Amino acid sequence: MLNKQDKLDLMFQALADPSRRSMIERLSKGPASVSELAKPLTMSLPAVVQHLQVLEASGLVRSEKVGRVRTCRVDWVALQTAEDWMMDRRRTWELRLDRLGDFLADQTKG
Repeated sequence: MLNKQDKLDLMFQALADPSRRSMIERLSKGPASVSELAKPLTMSLPAVVQHLQVLEASGLVRSEKVGRVRTCRVDWVALQTAEDWMMDRRRTWELRLDRLGDFLADQTKG
């Protein structure tokens, strides 16, 4: 089983590609079939499927096949995990910058 850090690594690796980010953006509007996801992209259907496999392996996308149609959707819980990690980093840096601002303000008074 992958630990939390390994899952985050897979998520960020998946999101590093602009085509996969485009697919996530489309899926954030609602579920879509593989062919719907492929329409705006300038790549073959097999290439789209490979990108979707990366997104699924990362946990960001789930899919189900009904008949001949594979429908994909964003896994919001997984996406929230990545967002939580980024927000933790942001809070850390905001606190550091606030302390630096306070320090610099004290230096200009003295």
